[in-house]
Amino acid sequence: MEERRLLPIKLDSYQPLREVVCETLRNAIVAGTLKPGERLMEIQVAEELGVSRTPVREAIRKLELEGFVVMIPRRGTYVSDLSIKDVNEVYEVRTALDVLAAGLAVERITEEELEEMERLLVIFGECIEANDLDKIVEADGKFHDILYKATRNERLVGIVNNLREQLTRFRSLSMSYPGRLKDMLEEHTRLVEALGQRNASVARKLANDHMANAEQTLLKTMLERRQHGEQ
Repeated sequence: MEERRLLPIKLDSYQPLREVVCETLRNAIVAGTLKPGERLMEIQVAEELGVSRTPVREAIRKLELEGFVVMIPRRGTYVSDLSIKDVNEVYEVRTALDVLAAGLAVERITEEELEEMERLLVIFGECIEANDLDKIVEADGKFHDILYKATRNERLVGIVNNLREQLTRFRSLSMSYPGRLKDMLEEHTRLVEALGQRNASVARKLANDHMANAEQTLLKTMLERRQHGEQ
């Protein structure tokens, strides 16, 4: 960490301190300020950010779940790498699964599940207005969980769950791009309409387009933040 300095956190945010620390470290990793393979020392990070070790420790645990860092027993915590190859591989798999899920859900989804998805669309819109990213991520996860459950295919659900941690990392980055959240709401709304109309071809196309847009947004976010970090 000798080659860079993290700026002290301004303690005037409405967010919990651990969330501010987490967001600061996440942005530094994406921007390239914190390099892949670089060790994160709790004490040093806390000193640079001007906070205690507790919110740093809590933030690092969350970043590990999101895939931004890896914790190696007896060796410490290191920044993990997020490459274009990683993005392409995960989204190839996720796109195939979501297209399959949309087609199956058209045939098998219940009216109750459709109503639940519609309720989540309302919550999603309210969270966008409140700019509450944590709740947006939570609502988005529940939305897709209903879609996967509606397939009535337990193996598909199991495969998606195995990808969940990697997808959490990508989802939060993609959602941070200006305008992406409102586009997501529109894409989700159209998908629910297609499911309600039992239109499999449209539902599959919408699922494919949704994932393609998410991937392209993520790549733009990575590029712009890394360019900003190099300036």
